Amino acid sequence: MMEEIRIYQSYFSAVAIPLIVIAIPLYGMFKKVSVYESFVEGAKEGFKVGVMIIPYLVAIFVAINMFRACGAMDQMEQWLKTPLAFIGFPPEVLPMAIIRPLTGGGSAGIVADLAQEHGTNSLITQMAGTMFGSTETTFYILAVYFGAVNIKKTRHALPAGLIADVIAIFLSVYIVRMLLG
Repeated sequence: MMEEIRIYQSYFSAVAIPLIVIAIPLYGMFKKVSVYESFVEGAKEGFKVGVMIIPYLVAIFVAINMFRACGAMDQMEQWLKTPLAFIGFPPEVLPMAIIRPLTGGGSAGIVADLAQEHGTNSLITQMAGTMFGSTETTFYILAVYFGAVNIKKTRHALPAGLIADVIAIFLSVYIVRMLLG
Protein backbone atom coordinates (compact mmCIF):
# COMPACT_ATOMS: atom_id res chain seq x y z
CA MET A 1 0.00 0.00 0.00
CA MET A 2 2.75 2.50 0.96
CA GLU A 3 4.71 1.62 -2.17
CA GLU A 4 1.68 2.39 -4.34
CA ILE A 5 1.26 5.73 -2.62
CA ARG A 6 4.91 6.57 -3.28
CA ILE A 7 4.52 5.65 -6.96
CA TYR A 8 1.45 7.91 -7.30
CA GLN A 9 3.19 10.66 -5.38
CA SER A 10 6.27 10.42 -7.61
CA TYR A 11 4.12 10.53 -10.74
CA PHE A 12 2.09 13.50 -9.48
CA SER A 13 5.27 15.37 -8.51
CA ALA A 14 6.68 14.90 -12.01
CA VAL A 15 3.60 16.24 -13.81
CA ALA A 16 2.22 18.88 -11.41
CA ILE A 17 4.36 21.88 -12.42
CA PRO A 18 4.14 21.27 -16.20
CA LEU A 19 0.35 20.91 -15.87
CA ILE A 20 0.10 24.20 -13.98
CA VAL A 21 2.33 25.97 -16.52
CA ILE A 22 0.09 24.75 -19.33
CA ALA A 23 -3.26 25.12 -17.52
CA ILE A 24 -2.95 28.78 -16.50
CA PRO A 25 -2.40 30.19 -20.01
CA LEU A 26 -5.08 27.89 -21.42
CA TYR A 27 -7.55 29.10 -18.80
CA GLY A 28 -6.62 32.70 -19.61
CA MET A 29 -7.17 32.12 -23.32
CA PHE A 30 -10.51 30.47 -22.57
CA LYS A 31 -11.55 33.53 -20.53
CA LYS A 32 -10.26 35.81 -23.33
CA VAL A 33 -7.58 37.41 -21.13
CA SER A 34 -4.36 38.70 -22.65
CA VAL A 35 -2.13 36.30 -20.69
CA TYR A 36 1.26 37.68 -21.68
CA GLU A 37 0.36 41.32 -21.07
CA SER A 38 -1.23 40.41 -17.73
CA PHE A 39 1.91 38.55 -16.74
CA VAL A 40 4.17 41.46 -17.69
CA GLU A 41 1.96 43.94 -15.78
CA GLY A 42 2.03 41.72 -12.69
CA ALA A 43 5.82 41.37 -12.96
CA LYS A 44 6.17 45.18 -13.11
CA GLU A 45 4.06 45.57 -9.96
CA GLY A 46 6.01 42.82 -8.23
CA PHE A 47 9.29 44.51 -9.07
CA LYS A 48 8.04 47.84 -7.67
CA VAL A 49 7.00 46.14 -4.42
CA GLY A 50 10.37 44.40 -4.25
CA VAL A 51 12.21 47.71 -4.56
CA MET A 52 9.92 49.30 -1.94
CA ILE A 53 10.60 46.62 0.69
CA ILE A 54 14.41 46.56 0.37
CA PRO A 55 14.97 49.22 3.10
CA TYR A 56 12.76 47.26 5.52
CA LEU A 57 14.66 44.05 4.81
CA VAL A 58 18.02 45.74 5.31
CA ALA A 59 16.86 47.21 8.63
CA ILE A 60 15.67 43.80 9.89
CA PHE A 61 18.88 42.01 8.90
CA VAL A 62 21.11 44.71 10.43
CA ALA A 63 19.15 44.63 13.70
CA ILE A 64 19.34 40.82 13.93
CA ASN A 65 23.07 40.75 13.19
CA MET A 66 23.72 43.50 15.75
CA PHE A 67 21.70 41.59 18.36
CA ARG A 68 23.74 38.44 17.81
CA ALA A 69 27.15 40.10 17.28
CA CYS A 70 27.04 42.20 20.45
CA GLY A 71 26.45 39.12 22.58
CA ALA A 72 22.89 39.97 23.57
CA MET A 73 21.67 36.57 22.39
CA ASP A 74 24.24 34.75 24.53
CA GLN A 75 23.43 36.95 27.54
CA MET A 76 19.72 36.30 27.16
CA GLU A 77 20.39 32.56 27.01
CA GLN A 78 22.33 32.76 30.27
CA TRP A 79 19.60 34.76 32.03
CA LEU A 80 16.81 32.46 30.93
CA LYS A 81 18.63 29.14 31.25
CA THR A 82 17.36 28.28 34.75
CA PRO A 83 13.71 29.34 34.32
CA LEU A 84 13.55 27.55 30.97
CA ALA A 85 15.08 24.37 32.39
CA PHE A 86 12.40 24.44 35.09
CA ILE A 87 9.65 24.14 32.47
CA GLY A 88 11.60 21.69 30.26
CA PHE A 89 12.57 24.19 27.56
CA PRO A 90 16.08 23.42 26.25
CA PRO A 91 18.22 26.58 26.18
CA GLU A 92 19.68 25.50 22.82
CA VAL A 93 16.28 26.19 21.24
CA LEU A 94 16.00 29.71 22.68
CA PRO A 95 17.74 31.42 19.72
CA MET A 96 15.11 29.87 17.46
CA ALA A 97 12.32 31.20 19.65
CA ILE A 98 13.83 34.69 19.60
CA ILE A 99 14.83 34.92 15.93
CA ARG A 100 11.77 33.23 14.36
CA PRO A 101 9.39 36.21 14.83
CA LEU A 102 12.00 38.39 13.14
CA THR A 103 13.08 36.47 10.06
CA GLY A 104 12.43 33.20 8.26
CA GLY A 105 15.90 32.93 6.72
CA GLY A 106 17.69 33.49 10.01
CA SER A 107 15.53 30.95 11.79
CA ALA A 108 16.07 28.42 8.99
CA GLY A 109 19.80 28.90 9.54
CA ILE A 110 19.36 28.23 13.25
CA VAL A 111 17.47 24.99 12.52
CA ALA A 112 20.25 23.95 10.13
CA ASP A 113 22.91 24.74 12.74
CA LEU A 114 21.04 22.75 15.39
CA ALA A 115 20.63 19.82 13.00
CA GLN A 116 24.33 19.86 12.22
CA GLU A 117 25.33 20.15 15.88
CA HIS A 118 22.81 17.76 17.46
CA GLY A 119 21.70 15.58 14.54
CA THR A 120 18.48 15.71 12.56
CA ASN A 121 16.62 13.28 14.80
CA SER A 122 17.57 14.91 18.10
CA LEU A 123 14.88 16.26 20.38
CA ILE A 124 16.36 19.77 20.13
CA THR A 125 16.30 19.78 16.31
CA GLN A 126 12.78 18.37 16.27
CA MET A 127 11.62 21.14 18.62
CA ALA A 128 13.29 23.82 16.50
CA GLY A 129 11.81 22.38 13.31
CA THR A 130 8.36 22.27 14.87
CA MET A 131 8.75 25.90 15.99
CA PHE A 132 9.83 26.83 12.48
CA GLY A 133 6.71 25.30 11.00
CA SER A 134 4.22 26.50 13.59
CA THR A 135 5.28 30.11 14.16
CA GLU A 136 5.30 33.14 11.91
CA THR A 137 7.78 35.90 11.10
CA THR A 138 5.61 38.50 12.84
CA PHE A 139 7.99 41.48 12.81
CA TYR A 140 9.05 40.72 9.25
CA ILE A 141 5.43 40.75 8.11
CA LEU A 142 4.71 43.99 9.94
CA ALA A 143 7.82 45.73 8.66
CA VAL A 144 7.79 44.50 5.09
CA TYR A 145 4.20 43.91 4.08
CA PHE A 146 2.54 46.57 6.20
CA GLY A 147 5.33 48.97 5.22
CA ALA A 148 4.95 48.16 1.52
CA VAL A 149 1.30 49.26 1.56
CA ASN A 150 1.96 52.19 3.95
CA ILE A 151 -0.02 50.90 6.91
CA LYS A 152 1.24 52.88 9.90
CA LYS A 153 -1.22 51.78 12.59
CA THR A 154 -0.98 48.02 12.97
CA ARG A 155 -3.53 48.06 15.80
CA HIS A 156 -3.86 44.48 17.08
CA ALA A 157 -1.62 42.79 14.51
CA LEU A 158 1.56 42.89 16.64
CA PRO A 159 0.03 41.65 19.93
CA ALA A 160 -2.00 38.97 18.15
CA GLY A 161 1.01 37.77 16.18
CA LEU A 162 3.31 37.68 19.20
CA ILE A 163 0.74 35.89 21.37
CA ALA A 164 0.31 33.28 18.64
CA ASP A 165 4.10 32.91 18.35
CA VAL A 166 4.61 32.46 22.11
CA ILE A 167 1.83 29.86 22.30
CA ALA A 168 3.23 28.01 19.28
CA ILE A 169 6.77 28.07 20.70
CA PHE A 170 5.78 26.55 24.02
CA LEU A 171 3.38 24.07 22.41
CA SER A 172 6.18 23.00 20.07
CA VAL A 173 8.38 22.13 23.03
CA TYR A 174 5.57 20.44 24.91
CA ILE A 175 4.20 18.40 21.99
CA VAL A 176 7.61 17.27 20.72
CA ARG A 177 8.59 16.28 24.26
CA MET A 178 5.28 14.42 24.65
CA LEU A 179 5.56 12.60 21.31
CA LEU A 180 9.30 12.03 21.00
CA GLY A 181 10.89 12.65 24.36
